[in-house]
Amino acid sequence: MLLKLLLLAAVMYGVYYFFIKQKPLVDKSSKKDEDVLVECDKCGTYVSTKDAIIKNGKYYCSQECAKG
Repeated sequence: MLLKLLLLAAVMYGVYYFFIKQKPLVDKSSKKDEDVLVECDKCGTYVSTKDAIIKNGKYYCSQECAKG
């Protein structure tokens, strides 16, 4: 009788774990593609890190700002 209860509990846990338990909504790999806005060191314009120009560890919005 005890063995049947343990087996039933194990099966119920398996069903819960594989079918009912919710998975995380945010995929960890999507954080790599996250776009962050940074401020241009010269003019103060906000630009995305993908489009920003990095010079001497500072972010710039354009080549003109990076030169000066």
